[in-house]
Amino acid sequence: MLIEDTARCACVISGAVPLCYSAGGRWRRCRFRWRAASRGQRRTNTTVGVKLLLWPDLELSPCRPPVGAVTLRAPAPVRLHAFSSHGGIPLAGWSFAYFTIKDRLPQILTKVIDTLHRHKNEFFEEHGEKGIEAEKNTISILSKLRNELQTDKPLVPLDDKLCDVPLWNQYLEYQQNLLDGNEQPSWFQSPWLYVECYMYRRIHEALVHNPPLDDYDVFKEAKVQSFFESQQAIIALCTYLQELLKNIEDLDEKQLQEEFFRLLQVSLWGNKCDLSFSAGEDNFQKASSLKALDNLKTFILVDDTEDIWSLLINSKKRRTSKDVTRVDIVLDNAGYELITDLVLADFLLSSKLVTEIHFHGKCIPWYVSDTTKQDFNWTVKQLQSANNRWISRCGMNWEGSIKKGVFVYHDHMFWTLPHEFCSMAQVATDLYTELQKSHLIIFKGDLNYRKLTGDRKWEFTVPFHQALNKFHPAPLCSLRTLKSDVQVGLKPGQGEQFVTSEPDWMICGKYGVVQFDASL
Repeated sequence: MLIEDTARCACVISGAVPLCYSAGGRWRRCRFRWRAASRGQRRTNTTVGVKLLLWPDLELSPCRPPVGAVTLRAPAPVRLHAFSSHGGIPLAGWSFAYFTIKDRLPQILTKVIDTLHRHKNEFFEEHGEKGIEAEKNTISILSKLRNELQTDKPLVPLDDKLCDVPLWNQYLEYQQNLLDGNEQPSWFQSPWLYVECYMYRRIHEALVHNPPLDDYDVFKEAKVQSFFESQQAIIALCTYLQELLKNIEDLDEKQLQEEFFRLLQVSLWGNKCDLSFSAGEDNFQKASSLKALDNLKTFILVDDTEDIWSLLINSKKRRTSKDVTRVDIVLDNAGYELITDLVLADFLLSSKLVTEIHFHGKCIPWYVSDTTKQDFNWTVKQLQSANNRWISRCGMNWEGSIKKGVFVYHDHMFWTLPHEFCSMAQVATDLYTELQKSHLIIFKGDLNYRKLTGDRKWEFTVPFHQALNKFHPAPLCSLRTLKSDVQVGLKPGQGEQFVTSEPDWMICGKYGVVQFDASL
């Protein structure tokens, strides 16, 4: 990304931004000091990490910035630079990333602490004094963690002895090596993706250190509430599916295609229900999205559904009785979104477009509402026991699919590491090899999209294939509603038009993409 500024116009960066410059071939970090307009106090500010290559003749602007801003004058072009060499740039501190770390993550930590406090009687009933002591110690650790975050303390190694600890601590060393001298990675001077993942892993570490709460899901209550508050939408969707399955063998190819398009879009818009995005506040599906699909089409910025359909229908036509056609779904949120994914999976099996579905979830509670194995199993059992016959039938059918081995659930620690997916082949060779068995991998949600594209602020027109940075275990697609300022694969001028007309278009969850890459 190149910002031309030959007229010496000011470039205002919201939030305080640590900048780096290259001198003698080495990266160095500098901090801006500016005079507050109101009190004349000198302040040093830092925020979520980004490396900016500053041209040597860049100078501080004498104009007075708003509070929390740094103003630059650039007589020469300013180039935002990358950690890696493949063309992307880490997200800037003045972006949505800054406000996520500054506001949303502390709110999530506060809710976690409140959840533990409200359940202390339950801990006492189940575990006695050990439960109360574990609750107090965990709250103490999490309160300290919140303070570390808000005061930009250095990130520290994990020490809970779980199997992923060496990989986490190696990644911290890697971040340390990107800095100069005695500097340490800190909450507001490290990549956004890393810091977010690190916080959730530290929450889990606090629990692991305090048995008998070491397997307690601090987000379970919010996920269960979201599920029940989405009941009307779940009833409508399960009813639609069961009515569809009655006559599915009579559908011709065109009708089958229309139903596939419809249920793929339902799965896409199910991704709006993300509790990490709402900082744990209510974020459920109030009504069926089926009736709204026609109106929502205009909000799909990239739609490669035709390509996905072609892959699946051609695979079906070529398949012999002994062949297996496998689709993998890398899950995002529990609750309503998980139901949309299960409905899509059921349709794919019942229509014989595929022969087996493999689901991939998180092995620990993650990003508030991400699906774990416990969430997956709880959801199926909850549906089975529902007093609505269509919901109950869905639950029984899906339990049968699990027993027959055509619904398979996997979890792997890689999904809760901070690594981009392009490093999977090296970091988690076994997972990469497993995904290579798939005919199509469906990645759900915003976090998976960020990891697919390296969480870099690419130019909007950069092809999806390029942003994947050689991550191609199998043909893959992303179903994602936009909740972070990363987006690729747009038409020329499309992104810039939204920047002008709707500044928050990438972070409001209003828009979605269905992006496909067939390359291997």
